[in-house]
Amino acid sequence: MLQTIMSVVSGVLNVFSLLLFIRIILSWFSGNGGFGRPFGILCAITDPYLNYFRGFSALRVGGIDFSPVAALAVLSIISNVVSTIARFGRISLGIVLALSLGIFWSAVSFITGFLIFILMLRLVAYILKADIYAPFWKVIDTIASPIQFRINRLLFRGRIVNYLAALIVPIVLLAFVGIALGALTRLLERFFMSLPF
Repeated sequence: MLQTIMSVVSGVLNVFSLLLFIRIILSWFSGNGGFGRPFGILCAITDPYLNYFRGFSALRVGGIDFSPVAALAVLSIISNVVSTIARFGRISLGIVLALSLGIFWSAVSFITGFLIFILMLRLVAYILKADIYAPFWKVIDTIASPIQFRINRLLFRGRIVNYLAALIVPIVLLAFVGIALGALTRLLERFFMSLPF
């Protein structure tokens, strides 16, 4: 009975996640009113949930609003918990440990992926010789520079390297660390799930 209820809830959460994702993507396009009544219905369904996260000022950095990302992350965590209960029909210490590890890894992998994305944007701007004084690039630099500086200081220990290498090395290192930690996390999750208690 519990598995059936949780399966239905998991399905509803997956549909809501998809609607939320569509709402976020459509909001990137100007003239949202051009989508008509279907967009209004979509907003009526998703905006109460999104508005809760918009209330947190810590989710806005410069001109970038991370509240939709936080909303999707929280919904993903809840969905993982519900789908795990639906799959196993019970909660055990091993399942709780595996879920906790999965939630922690979700946060770490999101941050790692986000930093790689920002550093890649900075690399593309450097290669294309973009106007780095434009407001968008200033926000990107505000996020990228501290990470780039810390990683390069750790690896190169004060040696001077060219700017292109100083951009590429942190990207490669973050990608390698992300892949290695992801593999380790999957192994630990399988181990925890196999625990009998």
